[in-house]
Amino acid sequence: MENTKEKVILVNVQTNQTDEAFEYELRELAELTETALGEVVGVLTQKRERKDSRTVIGKGKVEELVNLCAELEADTVIFQQELSSKQVRNIQETVDCKVIDRVQLILDIFAMRARSKEGKLQVALAQLSYLLPRLMGQGVNLSRLGGGIGTRGPGETKLETDRRHIHSQMQEIKKTLEETELHRQRAREKRHASEVFQIGLIGYTNAGKSTIINRLTDAATLEEDKLFATLDPLTRKLTLPNQFQATITDTVGFIQDLPTQLIHAFHSTLEESRNMDVFLHVVDASTSFIDQHEKTVLALLKDLDMDKTPMLTIYNKRDLASPDFQPRLFPNIVISALEDDDINRLKDFIWDEIAKMLVPYTKDIDASGPEARTMNKMQQETFVESIEYIEETNAYRLRGYAKTNSKWLGDKVTDASEE
Repeated sequence: MENTKEKVILVNVQTNQTDEAFEYELRELAELTETALGEVVGVLTQKRERKDSRTVIGKGKVEELVNLCAELEADTVIFQQELSSKQVRNIQETVDCKVIDRVQLILDIFAMRARSKEGKLQVALAQLSYLLPRLMGQGVNLSRLGGGIGTRGPGETKLETDRRHIHSQMQEIKKTLEETELHRQRAREKRHASEVFQIGLIGYTNAGKSTIINRLTDAATLEEDKLFATLDPLTRKLTLPNQFQATITDTVGFIQDLPTQLIHAFHSTLEESRNMDVFLHVVDASTSFIDQHEKTVLALLKDLDMDKTPMLTIYNKRDLASPDFQPRLFPNIVISALEDDDINRLKDFIWDEIAKMLVPYTKDIDASGPEARTMNKMQQETFVESIEYIEETNAYRLRGYAKTNSKWLGDKVTDASEE
């Protein structure tokens, strides 16, 4: 079968990064390119004090890039650094390839991965927000290759139109997304009012979140060893071995230097995780860049003002991890999501930690009084561990756990630990 992948040359400039960080950027850029169905055929790197204002890499390196493109018959050049429309234009004057940057590449992957109507609209908004100020530099790219990496989603169909049309398109998308967000908000408020315990699954892209939600629930999400395999938020019911029930929401993977357009465009997606009771932070224990991954997730949570939510860390892929691996975030569990025993250990771990966040209670309900009707409600809205009939008082004694702000933790409730 003929190889239809675009041949890609990666370009990265090292200014003040350490060698390790620089290599990590390049490796991740290569992974992103492969996810976008590109084939990396060459890499051009340069050390300099600051980026060249005209072409990022300077005149001499541009000539080197021209020769490399010709020699390797490249289709596309992808810069790690974000390019202005002026820089694209200047590079494009001599480089006979499509030229895009990392931001465009990530937006392109999101366009490929979006499944729901909302996801597609959010991607479209992010792409248009990014491309609008750069329209002047995109003409050569589009006329030269007519699509491919960096032009998927609205890129192919919207870029040739004028700015006014793009502005009105963006307004329409924003309006539709606002309506969708209202619907999401109502669903969140309903879940919150029902006092259901809510778990958010977060982590660096490709850490194994989708595999874990599939193993913990009946969710049939996409499991792929690729970056950004999951884009649309997914909420499922989670039942732990003791029958405690919660909801678990999978989210899009985090990545360092997440394009600001995506943070804005995916506001409602990220909002889905804002009112969680606990985060399950999935970390790939096998990657040599585990430190950067952890720091990126924690920094983004802080930026989004979501760092006050309690967090449990799941170190995944232990079967592939180095023998020297040591967890750094606590509380944690080290597992392989592919092992049944580890999934059972994970369920026990989740309950043990959740139990510490809940308030244990004991409540007596008069079996003949009007309160008897509340028993069903309590079973739905709290975790009732046991029900015992007390003959002497003709009452049912409920023992269980409830969220801290639960309406069931009223005056008539006594702490089980005091019994």
